[in-house]
Amino acid sequence: MSVVAMAAWLGLAVAAPLRTGRARANILFISGRVAPVLLCAAYVVFLAQYWGSTPGGGFQSLGAVQILFAAPGKMLGAWTHFLAFDLLVGRWLVDDASSEGNSRLPLLIALPATFLFGPLGVLLYLAGRALFSPKRVGRSEA
Repeated sequence: MSVVAMAAWLGLAVAAPLRTGRARANILFISGRVAPVLLCAAYVVFLAQYWGSTPGGGFQSLGAVQILFAAPGKMLGAWTHFLAFDLLVGRWLVDDASSEGNSRLPLLIALPATFLFGPLGVLLYLAGRALFSPKRVGRSEA
């Protein structure tokens, strides 16, 4: 799982600064669409395989979550969940930074931070976008 995710993140990092074209589109499609879908499919398999395998585990309290993720199969599913969703967020960051009026500069910090720390990377990207994309200032978003 991790190798797929790491290769996909490398693909996002390579594609982000490239000019629009077929090579960039192919790299982004594989890294930001195919890889996350494969990880999502693996997650579904793990979910089905380990469903009901941790009595007392659940999401109603921190203690129940700790019981739930104490089982290696459930932790594998959780890890796969994070890998898939963080990659989808990474693809959104690249797409957003590539849209008109935005700078790709915030991606230098945001992509590695999102890979390592998820939500922190998103916050860094949004802050960087506000700083380096002057056309966004004063414009409301829905």
